[in-house]
Amino acid sequence: MEARGIALLSAWLSPEQRLQFEKYRRFDVVGSDSGKRYRICYGTSTNVYEMDGRDRVVLGWCFRPVGALVPGDVMLAQKIALETNERVTLMVAQPFPSSLPPRAGFGPAD
Repeated sequence: MEARGIALLSAWLSPEQRLQFEKYRRFDVVGSDSGKRYRICYGTSTNVYEMDGRDRVVLGWCFRPVGALVPGDVMLAQKIALETNERVTLMVAQPFPSSLPPRAGFGPAD
């Protein structure tokens, strides 16, 4: 199941996002309303980070679809939500402090 989720996610990633994911197990998206950059790291919760222009975490955002889904499916839903309806997504998301240690594979932006 997990491999199918990653395959579906990969099919939806841009070439740049796919390279980021293959190298770091995370990728960046641009919010549809603000143009802010978000980093989606491998996982199913507390895995989305708002980034500043210097590639530093500003704030973490926790949101996910309902149900027992594999990481690839959750990350795809998060990508689509931020890229198509950022404002509403952040209205339901729970912020968490950027002082929390980022998830594994949080390498620099490419």
